Amino acid sequence: MPARPRWLPALRRPHLLSLRTTFAVSFATVTAAVTVLVGILSYSAAARLVRVDQQTVFDEVVQDLRNEVRRNRMTPGDFLSSAPGHDLVRPARTDVQVLGPDGRIADPGSPGLPVTGADRRVAGAAVAGLLTQHKDVDVGDDVYRVATVALGDRQGAVQVAQEFSDTEDLLRALQRRTLVLMAAVVTGAGLFGWWLARRITRRLVVLTSAAEDVARTRRLGVQVPVTGYDEVGRLGRAFDRMLGRLAQSEEDQRRLVQDAGHELRTPLTSLRTNISLLRRIDELPPGTREELVADLAQEALELTDLVNELVDLAAGQSDSEAPQRVDLAGLAEDVAALARRRSGRRITVRASGETVTTGRPGMLTRALSNLVENAVKFDRGGRAPIEIVVAGPARPGTLRVEVLDRGPGICDDDLQRVFDRFYRAADARSLPGSGLGLSIVQEVALAHGGAPFAHRRDGGGTVIGFTVSGCAADGGA
Repeated sequence: MPARPRWLPALRRPHLLSLRTTFAVSFATVTAAVTVLVGILSYSAAARLVRVDQQTVFDEVVQDLRNEVRRNRMTPGDFLSSAPGHDLVRPARTDVQVLGPDGRIADPGSPGLPVTGADRRVAGAAVAGLLTQHKDVDVGDDVYRVATVALGDRQGAVQVAQEFSDTEDLLRALQRRTLVLMAAVVTGAGLFGWWLARRITRRLVVLTSAAEDVARTRRLGVQVPVTGYDEVGRLGRAFDRMLGRLAQSEEDQRRLVQDAGHELRTPLTSLRTNISLLRRIDELPPGTREELVADLAQEALELTDLVNELVDLAAGQSDSEAPQRVDLAGLAEDVAALARRRSGRRITVRASGETVTTGRPGMLTRALSNLVENAVKFDRGGRAPIEIVVAGPARPGTLRVEVLDRGPGICDDDLQRVFDRFYRAADARSLPGSGLGLSIVQEVALAHGGAPFAHRRDGGGTVIGFTVSGCAADGGA
């Protein structure tokens, strides 16, 4: 792809809305949609009920009038405003106008109603109760619905009108109030959504600032303020624990490099010294030559062992081996067989209870091998067998592995430090080794949810081993 010309402006990523704004807008949008829907449905139902009620009242008035003129022989004079009983056809908000036989107005309504040709034909009808209706009749500034009922025998007709423009005015006022109320609810929902979003995302903003500070400064020791027990609080605690583990991992790596550098200096210095002597090897007596070559071979072997131990220790901290079901008693038998061939020592295995757990077989094998090799190294020339004991769970999900020897034992002061990296007791510094074997045992035990242990054995010797938690191995081995 060709390089972008320098004179072209840099493309900027579109500005993304913050979570707070997104939450507030979403809350307001949902509230607005619900409010508008409820408002429309409520107004439609109310308007329909009002209109149906008004129409029902008008239809009842007209039907009563038709029934009246059919039962009784009536004349226009019976419906004059001055005639007694006229209120029977003059309910509230109803206008009545009387027409003569020729369709002329005998008694005008208030206000007066228009008379059409259809109304005149009804007024001259011979059949009582004949009806004609008109909708949306404009009378002045108002709108009416009008029904004309024939009196029969060509005596005239009665017009009944109902005003419904005031009903529509009432509904329009209700509509305006509904709109104002919906606008107020939507505005209030937006403000409340903004306040609620700010309250909810406040801790997320703090976590984001902490993460950005870590990314900017690369300082893992940032204290993350954690409050609450909801999902945000759990996220804060998880983030705080993650930073703590990263800081501990960084410290472990730094200490490993420092310790490794310190331990590598001694064999490397010795190698350089012996290599410098190789330049004068022709001047050395034969015995000295053999000692020099033997020293070089031994130092190279120790350096190789040290590097291998360092590689194993570093790999153990980030091992990608998948956890699986492992029989620790079977692993112990394999390790014992290999140690017998290498050392010629008698090594026994005792197992009791359920010895199958979940773990990483490669790491567990390495830990068992280190324990057996350590026992063989410190129990040189011993006649008693070295014992490997795999004990079933003393409590649910926990197994115990220990190696017993009859060596010189470990003094109480050294028992507290035997699992430290590169630590070697004073009486063991003359023996080969890097001081990392038991440290690897500790790393394996911790990775499987257990812990290492060491104590003096009754009758002489040492008991050293580790525990394994199958439940912990499932999630973090």
